[in-house]
Amino acid sequence: MDRCRAQSVRFGTQIFTETVSNVDFSASPFKVMSDERTVLADAVIIATGAVAKRLEFPGSGDGANGYWNRGISACAVCDGAAPIFRNKPLAVIGGGDSAMEEATFLTKYGSKVYIIHRRDEFRASKIMRNRALSNPKIEVIWNSAVVEAYGEKSLGGLKVENVVTGEVSDLEVSGLFFAIGHEPATKFLDGQLQLDAERYVATVPGTTKTSVRGVFAAGDVQDKKYRQAITAAGSGCMAALDAEHYLQELGAQEGKSD
Repeated sequence: MDRCRAQSVRFGTQIFTETVSNVDFSASPFKVMSDERTVLADAVIIATGAVAKRLEFPGSGDGANGYWNRGISACAVCDGAAPIFRNKPLAVIGGGDSAMEEATFLTKYGSKVYIIHRRDEFRASKIMRNRALSNPKIEVIWNSAVVEAYGEKSLGGLKVENVVTGEVSDLEVSGLFFAIGHEPATKFLDGQLQLDAERYVATVPGTTKTSVRGVFAAGDVQDKKYRQAITAAGSGCMAALDAEHYLQELGAQEGKSD
């Protein structure tokens, strides 16, 4: 990241480490506002990303009292092959397609994979559900929720409560993966850009163009399927090229009007 930043600065980029609180895309130049300043721009690339949803219970957080990044994760593809998970029992929380996909993926590395779901049926598609249920290394714990994570230097087990009976039992696992969806960072875009039903920025297929001409979106803020660093970087390059082409067209149009 430092090398990317240095390259950007070398080409004259001004970098402001500030939080954007509001934008105005109603007219060009566009306005991008923080508490410190308002920046005017002929083109804008939105690359604010998305955050994996996490559950809160004792032991789930960061720091000395939590096991986040010490056995608890929200990305099986990113972390599943780590040595602490290999040939160990693992657990996934969720009931949708992403949970089925992550659990199936983890069977490559874990000795056993538990899917913990607070209901008695999955909301996942039939094909994804059947793929998970037919895998001999996957076991489903229905009608249950994790109420505590514990261990020593890394995660060692979970307290799991049956939401029907209230009974709490111990589940020995070395890894826990949240698979309950992501939340794109788009709240500041309300009323400015078209968002889809899950609040991701809607883009023209095959491009990074949004519903506003001159505004582009790249990375996880517009990608709810792949969510990988390399795909985000690729769409960032696409957005830069789309923005460059737009600015060239804008300059040509202004030249004609002069």
